[in-house]
Amino acid sequence: QVQFVESGGGLVQPGGSLRLSCVASGFIFRSSSMSWFRQAPGKERELVAAISTIGGSTNYADSVKGRFTISRDNSKNTVFLQMNSLQPEDTAVYYCNTPGQNFDWGQGTQVTVSS
Repeated sequence: QVQFVESGGGLVQPGGSLRLSCVASGFIFRSSSMSWFRQAPGKERELVAAISTIGGSTNYADSVKGRFTISRDNSKNTVFLQMNSLQPEDTAVYYCNTPGQNFDWGQGTQVTVSS
């Protein structure tokens, strides 16, 4: 059974930073590209960042380029999202999954950016 467990969210002031983690299980993690998605209240879930199987290739939504960094540790079946210079518009529930959204979603982790 595939499972994603996201963590690391919280309340942060504008300009602050957070590091999200997602531990995956139930599939061959090292053979899968991975992505972070987010869903803000009243909005569709959107792709934030993606990373290739060994981390050699990454891509980002225009709205987070230069501020967010995706990385992975295949020895720990974990994908990370370092988020810097956070803004109120980054407020959302953040999820990980494969880029094709092949598996059921985890519970996500709430990120709230507010002064």
